This record gives sequence, structure tokens and C-alpha cells, in this order.
Amino acid sequence: MIDPLAIARALAAQGIVADESQKRAIGALCRLLDDERADTGPLPYQGVYCHGLPGRGKSLIVDAVYALATCTKRRLHFHQFIRDVNRLLVQAPKSDDRLGDVSRAWLKDVELLYFDEFHVHDIADAFLMGRFLETALACGTRIVLTSNYRPRDLLPDPEFHARFEPTIERIEQYFDIIAFDGERDYREHGDTDDATAAAQRFFAPLEGTRETLWALFSEYEAQAVVHPTTAQVAGRSLPVTAAGKQLVWVDFDALCGAPRSHLDYLALAERWRGVIVDRLETGMLKRRDVLQRFVWLVDILYDRKHALFIASDQPIRAALAGLDGAHDVARTTSRLAEMQSRGYASDLVSRHPSARSPEAIR
Repeated sequence: MIDPLAIARALAAQGIVADESQKRAIGALCRLLDDERADTGPLPYQGVYCHGLPGRGKSLIVDAVYALATCTKRRLHFHQFIRDVNRLLVQAPKSDDRLGDVSRAWLKDVELLYFDEFHVHDIADAFLMGRFLETALACGTRIVLTSNYRPRDLLPDPEFHARFEPTIERIEQYFDIIAFDGERDYREHGDTDDATAAAQRFFAPLEGTRETLWALFSEYEAQAVVHPTTAQVAGRSLPVTAAGKQLVWVDFDALCGAPRSHLDYLALAERWRGVIVDRLETGMLKRRDVLQRFVWLVDILYDRKHALFIASDQPIRAALAGLDGAHDVARTTSRLAEMQSRGYASDLVSRHPSARSPEAIR
């Protein structure tokens, strides 16, 4: 069994003392992962579903427990899972239950499955996820989900919601559902209010940023030459200002203004550890399709702890305030707060030993 004191120590190292809802989640997660509970009988649940507003510590708590779990485990972002399962479905032989067959093969030897930032907005994704969860529960897989949504608020589109209700009822039956209702937003670090700290990752207005972005690119790339070219990303062309081994520099219009899907951003994140988004005209974010692509981009980079640098005509978080033309904008705003803070642990590595390290610019 995982020792709750070990979790408390891991959180204390990050300056966190669990609130009441977080303590309830820690208890539920420890019971879920207790492989020596034969004396107390089986648990009444097979999973833990943690939900609440963005930044309330859901991922912090689950990540701390997950790191200590010794069983065979797997952690995934929703977009990556949907892409990978769809690829397997295309390759799988025909059968009466191809999705069930693919799900069982995918789940083989996985004792603990963790979906961070679980959400369902699309009916096709809803069908896939419903059958997958049904299969996972039948296989005895222990499951942890974190979400900004209560189970009843998943797939909120009234045209399709009723078709997802059997899956919602399954979640309510098999999961211990815990609401994270603390007041603190853990992504709102104090240093984000420091203009100097924030200016090292997010730049506004656009005037005079070219030299700054060039210095930034050269810090991380040994062959620091701004050479406009075209990269292939998920089978589509992407014009870029410069591309190195770790960092790619691209205009916002090319990245989010053109028709693209989350698959493009997954491919981008698999190829580079950081993205410089240049010439972001914030008025473009009023377009629903553009805003949704930006949300996907931030989600995917954040999940991999990649770096994001933005040059925009006005401060990006202020520009997002009040926009509701896409799913999960509030989560994006919260994540941007963390991504521009000193506490954000990006995996981008400086090539200059004497230059600012990633820690130094956070």
C-alpha cells in the first residue's frame, strides 16, 4: 500500500499542504492501489474520478500518487489516446467487436490507467471512449480520471448527451467521484505578476520582439540560423521561420489560422521540445476554429512539459478573458499562467552552460 505520509512529503517538497478535498482524493487513490486489502474485502469502486475547476491541484495530487505506484501503469493525454486507438482500429482485422478487441490488446498488462484532463466533446470520441471504459472495467483495470467536468457534464451538447448517459452512469457506478473544491489556483504562481518573469516567455506588444526571439532561439540551438523553410507535420506542410533540434519558430497564422487538427500539434510536440509562436494577432482568437486550435496546442505542449514562447500584439491571457468560442478556454488560461512562471518545469535544455538555464528563466 502506498503510504499517505510519502505523498504528503512529496507534496511538501513542492510547498503544498493538501486541503480537505485533496486529502479525500489521496485516501481514495491509496485504497484503489492497495494490493494487500484482502482482509478488508473488495473496494466498492474500480476507479477514482477527480473533477474541479482548472488549477485546483487535481493533476498535482494524482501525479504524486502515480509516481509512487509500483504496479504496471500508463498515463495518457486524451488527444494522444484517441489518435493511437484510431490508428490501431485501422490496422486491426475485421471482427464483430473490433473496438473491444483493440481495447483489450491495448490494455494488456496495464494494471493502472491514468487519463489526465479527461473530457468528451465529440460524439465519435464519446462512442470510442464509452466502449473502451466498458472494456477496461471488465478487464479489471484500475482507472484514474482527472477532469474539469463533473461526470454529468461530459459531452454537454444536448443533441448527443443522451447517447453518452450509459457511460456516465457507468462512471457513477464504478468510480469514487471526488470534487476538488479548494479556493487556491495552483497555476497562479506569484511570480507571474512580475513583468520581468513573464516577459521571458510571453512578449507583447509585437514591436521590437524580433531581436528578442532571435536571442531566445540562439540560446537553445547550436546551429542558430533563421532560415525560413517548410516542415512536414502530420502529413501537412507547415511554413516555419526557423527549426532546430529542440525548438521551432512559427507564425501563429500558419500554426492555428489554417485548417489543422490536434494531430498536427501531437506531431509537433513529438518532434520539438518547444515552440515559439510569433505574430499572434489576438483578434484572430475571436474565431471559434482558431481559438480551438490554440487550446489544443497549449494542452498538448503542457501535457508534455514542453516550452511555449508567444509574441502577441497584446498580453495573451488578457486577450483570452471573456472568450468562450471553444471548449476549455478557462483551462488554457490557467495553464498559460503556469507556463510563463518560474515554477514551470519545461524539458527544453539550454545549449550554453553559462547562459540562463531553463530553471533560471522560470
